[in-house]
Amino acid sequence: MDIAILSVSPHVYSTKRIMEEADQAGHYVESIDHTKCSVKLGTDKPQIFFGSENITEEFDAIIPRIGTTVTRHGAAIVKQFEVNDVFTSAKSLGILKARNKVTTLQLLSKKGIPIPETVFSINPDNVEHQIELLGGPPVIIKLQEGTQGKGVMLAESKKSAKSIIDTLYNMNTSILLQQYIEEAKGEDLRVIVVGNKIVASMKRTSGLDDFRSNVHRGADTQEVQLTPREKYMAIHATKHLGLGVAGVDLIRSNNGPLLIEVNASPGLKGIEAATKVNVAGHIIQFVEKHGRRNRK
Repeated sequence: MDIAILSVSPHVYSTKRIMEEADQAGHYVESIDHTKCSVKLGTDKPQIFFGSENITEEFDAIIPRIGTTVTRHGAAIVKQFEVNDVFTSAKSLGILKARNKVTTLQLLSKKGIPIPETVFSINPDNVEHQIELLGGPPVIIKLQEGTQGKGVMLAESKKSAKSIIDTLYNMNTSILLQQYIEEAKGEDLRVIVVGNKIVASMKRTSGLDDFRSNVHRGADTQEVQLTPREKYMAIHATKHLGLGVAGVDLIRSNNGPLLIEVNASPGLKGIEAATKVNVAGHIIQFVEKHGRRNRK
Protein backbone atom coordinates (compact mmCIF):
# COMPACT_ATOMS: atom_id res chain seq x y z
CA MET A 1 0.00 0.00 0.00
CA ASP A 2 0.94 3.63 -0.45
CA ILE A 3 0.33 5.47 2.83
CA ALA A 4 0.53 9.19 3.64
CA ILE A 5 0.90 10.43 7.19
CA LEU A 6 -0.46 13.96 7.43
CA SER A 7 1.98 15.56 9.85
CA VAL A 8 3.91 18.81 10.08
CA SER A 9 7.18 16.88 10.44
CA PRO A 10 8.50 13.35 9.89
CA HIS A 11 10.73 13.83 12.95
CA VAL A 12 7.90 13.98 15.50
CA TYR A 13 8.09 10.77 17.58
CA SER A 14 4.61 9.49 16.75
CA THR A 15 4.95 10.21 13.04
CA LYS A 16 8.40 8.63 12.95
CA ARG A 17 7.18 5.47 14.70
CA ILE A 18 4.22 5.02 12.37
CA MET A 19 6.49 5.51 9.37
CA GLU A 20 8.92 2.90 10.74
CA GLU A 21 6.15 0.34 11.19
CA ALA A 22 4.69 1.01 7.74
CA ASP A 23 8.12 0.62 6.16
CA GLN A 24 8.81 -2.63 8.05
CA ALA A 25 5.46 -3.98 6.85
CA GLY A 26 6.56 -3.39 3.25
CA HIS A 27 4.48 -0.33 2.44
CA TYR A 28 5.51 2.90 0.75
CA VAL A 29 5.02 5.64 3.32
CA GLU A 30 5.50 9.40 3.09
CA SER A 31 5.07 12.23 5.57
CA ILE A 32 2.93 14.97 4.03
CA ASP A 33 2.81 18.36 5.72
CA HIS A 34 -0.89 19.17 5.52
CA THR A 35 -0.19 22.86 6.11
CA LYS A 36 1.52 22.86 2.70
CA CYS A 37 -1.38 21.12 0.97
CA SER A 38 -4.01 22.85 -1.13
CA VAL A 39 -7.16 21.71 -2.91
CA LYS A 40 -8.34 22.74 -6.34
CA LEU A 41 -12.09 22.54 -6.88
CA GLY A 42 -14.19 23.09 -9.98
CA THR A 43 -12.67 20.36 -12.16
CA ASP A 44 -14.30 17.02 -12.96
CA LYS A 45 -12.48 15.58 -9.97
CA PRO A 46 -11.09 17.83 -7.21
CA GLN A 47 -7.32 17.77 -6.97
CA ILE A 48 -5.04 17.76 -3.93
CA PHE A 49 -1.60 19.37 -4.16
CA PHE A 50 1.39 19.08 -1.84
CA GLY A 51 3.21 22.23 -2.78
CA SER A 52 3.14 22.03 -6.59
CA GLU A 53 2.91 18.22 -6.68
CA ASN A 54 -0.45 16.68 -7.55
CA ILE A 55 -1.00 13.89 -5.00
CA THR A 56 -4.68 13.26 -5.77
CA GLU A 57 -4.12 9.66 -6.89
CA GLU A 58 -0.91 8.88 -5.00
CA PHE A 59 -2.13 7.17 -1.83
CA ASP A 60 -4.32 4.23 -0.80
CA ALA A 61 -4.70 5.46 2.77
CA ILE A 62 -3.90 8.41 5.00
CA ILE A 63 -3.16 8.65 8.73
CA PRO A 64 -3.97 12.19 9.96
CA ARG A 65 -1.84 13.74 12.71
CA ILE A 66 -3.49 17.17 12.77
CA GLY A 67 -2.21 19.87 15.15
CA THR A 68 -4.47 22.14 17.20
CA THR A 69 -3.57 25.39 15.43
CA VAL A 70 -4.47 24.09 11.97
CA THR A 71 -7.43 21.89 12.82
CA ARG A 72 -9.87 23.30 10.27
CA HIS A 73 -7.44 23.32 7.36
CA GLY A 74 -6.16 19.86 8.27
CA ALA A 75 -9.69 18.48 8.51
CA ALA A 76 -10.53 20.03 5.13
CA ILE A 77 -7.58 18.23 3.53
CA VAL A 78 -8.66 14.96 5.18
CA LYS A 79 -12.20 15.53 3.90
CA GLN A 80 -10.93 15.88 0.35
CA PHE A 81 -9.08 12.58 0.57
CA GLU A 82 -12.31 11.03 1.87
CA VAL A 83 -14.29 12.47 -1.04
CA ASN A 84 -11.68 10.98 -3.37
CA ASP A 85 -12.28 7.52 -1.81
CA VAL A 86 -9.00 7.32 0.10
CA PHE A 87 -9.24 5.50 3.42
CA THR A 88 -8.43 7.58 6.49
CA SER A 89 -7.74 6.34 10.02
CA ALA A 90 -9.67 9.36 11.36
CA LYS A 91 -12.61 10.93 9.56
CA SER A 92 -12.58 14.70 9.13
CA LEU A 93 -15.81 15.16 11.09
CA GLY A 94 -14.46 13.03 13.92
CA ILE A 95 -11.31 15.17 14.08
CA LEU A 96 -13.40 18.35 14.33
CA LYS A 97 -15.69 16.89 16.99
CA ALA A 98 -12.86 15.55 19.11
CA ARG A 99 -10.81 18.75 18.92
CA ASN A 100 -13.62 20.81 20.52
CA LYS A 101 -14.09 19.67 24.12
CA VAL A 102 -17.64 20.99 24.40
CA THR A 103 -18.75 19.22 21.22
CA THR A 104 -17.19 15.98 22.47
CA LEU A 105 -18.84 16.20 25.89
CA GLN A 106 -22.23 17.18 24.44
CA LEU A 107 -22.26 14.21 22.09
CA LEU A 108 -20.96 11.63 24.55
CA SER A 109 -23.14 12.85 27.41
CA LYS A 110 -26.17 12.38 25.16
CA LYS A 111 -24.97 8.83 24.47
CA GLY A 112 -24.95 8.09 28.21
CA ILE A 113 -21.20 8.20 28.80
CA PRO A 114 -20.56 9.81 32.22
CA ILE A 115 -18.54 13.04 32.34
CA PRO A 116 -17.65 15.49 35.13
CA GLU A 117 -20.25 18.19 35.73
CA THR A 118 -19.50 20.84 33.12
CA VAL A 119 -20.67 24.39 32.39
CA PHE A 120 -19.96 26.46 29.30
CA SER A 121 -21.15 29.98 28.61
CA ILE A 122 -20.10 33.26 27.01
CA ASN A 123 -21.91 35.42 29.57
CA PRO A 124 -19.43 37.33 31.75
CA ASP A 125 -22.19 38.75 33.95
CA ASN A 126 -23.05 35.57 35.85
CA VAL A 127 -19.65 34.01 36.47
CA GLU A 128 -20.44 33.43 40.15
CA HIS A 129 -23.60 31.54 39.22
CA GLN A 130 -21.63 29.37 36.76
CA ILE A 131 -19.20 28.47 39.55
CA GLU A 132 -22.04 27.69 41.95
CA LEU A 133 -23.60 25.34 39.38
CA LEU A 134 -20.52 23.17 39.90
CA GLY A 135 -20.82 23.29 43.68
CA GLY A 136 -18.37 26.14 44.12
CA PRO A 137 -14.56 26.17 43.98
CA PRO A 138 -12.20 24.61 43.27
CA VAL A 139 -13.09 24.37 39.58
CA ILE A 140 -11.19 23.42 36.43
CA ILE A 141 -11.12 26.03 33.66
CA LYS A 142 -10.29 24.76 30.18
CA LEU A 143 -9.86 26.25 26.76
CA GLN A 144 -12.28 24.45 24.45
CA GLU A 145 -9.52 23.56 21.98
CA GLY A 146 -6.46 23.12 24.19
CA THR A 147 -4.20 20.06 24.11
CA GLN A 148 -1.38 18.41 26.12
CA GLY A 149 -2.59 20.19 29.26
CA LYS A 150 -2.18 23.65 27.73
CA GLY A 151 -5.06 25.94 28.57
CA VAL A 152 -6.11 23.94 31.63
CA MET A 153 -6.23 25.86 34.91
CA LEU A 154 -7.24 25.07 38.48
CA ALA A 155 -8.99 27.87 40.34
CA GLU A 156 -8.99 27.11 44.06
CA SER A 157 -11.14 30.04 45.16
CA LYS A 158 -14.15 31.88 43.81
CA LYS A 159 -12.05 35.05 43.55
CA SER A 160 -9.32 33.43 41.43
CA ALA A 161 -11.89 31.61 39.30
CA LYS A 162 -13.76 34.84 38.61
CA SER A 163 -10.53 36.64 37.74
CA ILE A 164 -9.41 33.96 35.26
CA ILE A 165 -12.84 33.60 33.68
CA ASP A 166 -13.35 37.36 33.34
CA THR A 167 -9.96 37.66 31.63
CA LEU A 168 -10.67 34.85 29.19
CA TYR A 169 -14.16 36.15 28.39
CA ASN A 170 -12.69 39.60 27.67
CA MET A 171 -10.22 37.96 25.28
CA ASN A 172 -13.17 36.35 23.48
CA THR A 173 -11.76 32.93 24.29
CA SER A 174 -14.07 29.91 24.34
CA ILE A 175 -13.82 28.07 27.65
CA LEU A 176 -15.61 25.54 29.78
CA LEU A 177 -15.77 25.08 33.55
CA GLN A 178 -15.57 21.63 35.03
CA GLN A 179 -16.04 20.02 38.40
CA TYR A 180 -12.75 19.32 40.17
CA ILE A 181 -12.56 15.62 41.06
CA GLU A 182 -10.42 15.74 44.20
CA GLU A 183 -10.36 11.98 44.74
CA ALA A 184 -8.65 11.48 41.36
CA LYS A 185 -5.52 12.89 43.07
CA GLY A 186 -3.98 14.19 39.86
CA GLU A 187 -4.26 10.83 38.11
CA ASP A 188 -5.96 9.96 34.86
CA LEU A 189 -6.06 7.08 32.40
CA ARG A 190 -5.02 7.28 28.75
CA VAL A 191 -6.58 4.53 26.64
CA ILE A 192 -5.57 3.94 23.02
CA VAL A 193 -8.34 2.54 20.84
CA VAL A 194 -7.57 1.27 17.33
CA GLY A 195 -10.36 -0.12 15.18
CA ASN A 196 -12.83 -0.50 18.08
CA LYS A 197 -10.24 -2.43 20.09
CA ILE A 198 -8.24 -1.28 23.10
CA VAL A 199 -4.56 -1.87 22.35
CA ALA A 200 -2.88 -0.09 25.29
CA SER A 201 -3.72 1.78 28.48
CA MET A 202 -1.70 3.64 31.07
CA LYS A 203 -2.15 5.64 34.25
CA ARG A 204 -0.64 9.12 34.34
CA THR A 205 0.19 10.78 37.65
CA SER A 206 0.93 14.50 37.85
CA GLY A 207 4.02 15.91 39.49
CA LEU A 208 3.89 17.45 42.96
CA ASP A 209 3.66 20.98 41.58
CA ASP A 210 1.10 20.38 38.81
CA PHE A 211 -2.39 18.85 38.89
CA ARG A 212 -2.31 18.14 35.12
CA SER A 213 -1.35 14.55 34.35
CA ASN A 214 0.07 15.00 30.84
CA VAL A 215 3.20 13.18 29.69
CA HIS A 216 4.42 16.35 27.94
CA ARG A 217 4.31 18.08 31.34
CA GLY A 218 6.41 15.42 33.09
CA ALA A 219 3.72 13.11 34.46
CA ASP A 220 4.73 9.67 35.70
CA THR A 221 3.28 6.80 33.69
CA GLN A 222 2.63 3.11 34.24
CA GLU A 223 0.60 0.38 32.58
CA VAL A 224 -2.86 -0.04 34.07
CA GLN A 225 -5.60 -2.67 33.98
CA LEU A 226 -8.97 -1.23 33.01
CA THR A 227 -12.31 -2.19 34.47
CA PRO A 228 -15.03 -3.48 32.12
CA ARG A 229 -16.84 -0.14 32.49
CA GLU A 230 -13.72 1.81 31.53
CA LYS A 231 -13.19 -0.39 28.48
CA TYR A 232 -16.80 0.11 27.42
CA MET A 233 -16.53 3.90 27.75
CA ALA A 234 -13.29 4.14 25.76
CA ILE A 235 -14.49 1.95 22.89
CA HIS A 236 -17.92 3.56 22.61
CA ALA A 237 -16.59 7.13 22.89
CA THR A 238 -14.27 6.43 19.96
CA LYS A 239 -17.08 4.82 17.98
CA HIS A 240 -19.57 7.66 18.65
CA LEU A 241 -17.05 10.24 17.42
CA GLY A 242 -16.39 8.26 14.24
CA LEU A 243 -12.67 7.76 14.86
CA GLY A 244 -10.62 4.73 13.83
CA VAL A 245 -7.75 5.68 16.14
CA ALA A 246 -8.14 7.68 19.35
CA GLY A 247 -6.68 8.41 22.75
CA VAL A 248 -9.44 8.47 25.37
CA ASP A 249 -8.80 10.15 28.72
CA LEU A 250 -10.70 8.97 31.81
CA ILE A 251 -10.53 9.68 35.52
CA ARG A 252 -11.65 7.55 38.42
CA SER A 253 -14.11 9.20 40.79
CA ASN A 254 -16.09 8.03 43.79
CA ASN A 255 -19.03 7.59 41.42
CA GLY A 256 -17.11 5.53 38.88
CA PRO A 257 -15.05 6.45 35.79
CA LEU A 258 -15.67 9.76 34.03
CA LEU A 259 -14.62 10.73 30.51
CA ILE A 260 -12.51 13.87 30.22
CA GLU A 261 -11.73 14.13 26.52
CA VAL A 262 -10.88 12.26 23.33
CA ASN A 263 -7.80 12.92 21.20
CA ALA A 264 -7.95 12.12 17.49
CA SER A 265 -4.13 12.27 17.16
CA PRO A 266 -2.85 10.70 20.38
CA GLY A 267 0.85 10.81 21.13
CA LEU A 268 2.59 7.44 21.16
CA LYS A 269 5.83 8.10 23.01
CA GLY A 270 4.53 7.92 26.57
CA ILE A 271 2.21 4.98 26.14
CA GLU A 272 4.63 2.85 24.11
CA ALA A 273 7.28 3.43 26.79
CA ALA A 274 4.92 2.69 29.69
CA THR A 275 3.23 -0.39 28.23
CA LYS A 276 5.87 -1.77 25.80
CA VAL A 277 3.02 -2.16 23.31
CA ASN A 278 3.74 -1.52 19.64
CA VAL A 279 0.86 0.94 19.19
CA ALA A 280 2.22 2.21 15.86
CA GLY A 281 2.15 -1.35 14.56
CA HIS A 282 -1.50 -1.73 15.55
CA ILE A 283 -2.31 1.45 13.62
CA ILE A 284 -0.64 0.11 10.48
CA GLN A 285 -2.47 -3.22 10.82
CA PHE A 286 -5.77 -1.31 11.06
CA VAL A 287 -4.95 0.65 7.92
CA GLU A 288 -3.92 -2.55 6.12
CA LYS A 289 -7.23 -4.17 7.00
CA HIS A 290 -9.39 -1.32 5.67
CA GLY A 291 -7.30 0.63 3.17
CA ARG A 292 -7.31 -1.68 0.20
CA ARG A 293 -11.00 -2.51 0.24
CA ASN A 294 -11.96 1.18 0.25
CA ARG A 295 -10.01 2.12 -2.88
CA LYS A 296 -12.04 2.08 -6.12
